[in-house]
Amino acid sequence: MTLVSPPKPAGYPIVGLLPEIWKDPLQFFLNASRLGRVVQIDLGPRRMYLIYHPDDIKYVTQDNARNYVKRYETVEPFLGQGLVTANGEHWLKQRRLMQPMFHRQKIAALTGTMTEAAQEMLVRWEAFATQHKPFDITSEMMLLTQKIIVRTMFSTDIRTNTEAIANAFTEVLEYLNALLFSPINLPLAWPTPTNIRFKRANALIEKTLYHIIHERRAANRDENDLLSMLLEARDEATGEGMSDKQIRDELMTIFFAGHETTATTLSWAWYLLGQHPAVYRQLESEIDSVLGSRLPTMEDLPSLTLTRQVIDESLRLYPPAWMFAKVTVNDDEIGGYHIPAGAQIMLSPYITHHSPEFWDAPEEFRPARFAPGAEAGRAKLAYYPFAAGPRKCIGDQFALVEAVLLLAAMVQRYHVRLAPNSPVKSRPIATLRPQPGILVTIEKR
Repeated sequence: MTLVSPPKPAGYPIVGLLPEIWKDPLQFFLNASRLGRVVQIDLGPRRMYLIYHPDDIKYVTQDNARNYVKRYETVEPFLGQGLVTANGEHWLKQRRLMQPMFHRQKIAALTGTMTEAAQEMLVRWEAFATQHKPFDITSEMMLLTQKIIVRTMFSTDIRTNTEAIANAFTEVLEYLNALLFSPINLPLAWPTPTNIRFKRANALIEKTLYHIIHERRAANRDENDLLSMLLEARDEATGEGMSDKQIRDELMTIFFAGHETTATTLSWAWYLLGQHPAVYRQLESEIDSVLGSRLPTMEDLPSLTLTRQVIDESLRLYPPAWMFAKVTVNDDEIGGYHIPAGAQIMLSPYITHHSPEFWDAPEEFRPARFAPGAEAGRAKLAYYPFAAGPRKCIGDQFALVEAVLLLAAMVQRYHVRLAPNSPVKSRPIATLRPQPGILVTIEKR
């Protein structure tokens, strides 16, 4: 029997649910999920449906994926029509074009670039170790992964404005967050403070990417990287190449997703290790045993089992893409409830990953959850930090390899401690960032 409408949280007169969402979005959605498998959430004229059960996630992302598309008009000024926002034939064409950059052999060829960038950072960290000076490891992870994605995908370096670009991404995320939980989205043309900051930040990132594109076009060289793939692509019907704007959209998507998520994951991994010294000691022991004094390589990954488990458990507790949305093409039914065409469906890895229905003591940090065989009896999509189905993140394996190698390289050289009296909260903007950052001190090993 199809039910008329799902349960929904009670709100306040006039302002509805907004005070609770703005106060603590994560707790609000956790509480809402306890009302049922499908929960109706009304934000003024906007109506959303929250789902979190693995069976429903599978239905929306795999079984009936054609009926659930991405529709991010408000994000297009930033990401354009890149892989995250595109749909249909355009998305499929771009996905097929870019997929070879993320095959295992290609990733293996890029691991030297990853560890080289890590070594450059670790040399710079010697000053922090000597001075016993606290620093924000989240900012360091952002700068490191930004450098890696630019070198591996675009074969270049951003030699200036690296911190300004990192700050610009933060401004963009703040803008996207304001749109996510606003009952009414004001036009971008309106000169509100948020819009002005977003436009300024977006312009800086765009300027950087267009410079990279124009420089490569002028040099007319093939670097066997993602940028070369995009520049050489030709339309099968017309023979035309991609415009600078089309290339910009794909580079913006990869630039953002390719560094933000890994940096956030590594930041939370450091936070969790700092709170669990026994696991940290085991991790140091594994890395010392496997690597000795040499740099980690792709061939070491099967032996760095605990290192990978720490990354997986960090992704479970703090998935960077903590929530994403789909829109129904036609009327449908989810969990026994009627879902109308054009409805916004909110899928939240964070809610699923923290549900006691699928995880024992879900708030505890237990890397052994991901030990070989530990997943037996667990619903497959009880864990989906990179989404699922045809629209699963194209760079998931790149990100996992990068995260494991970087964590191993850092643990090998330094012991990291959380700075005292420096509380950290998870802040769900477009990604799940540590707020205000994670202050640490380090000492050489």
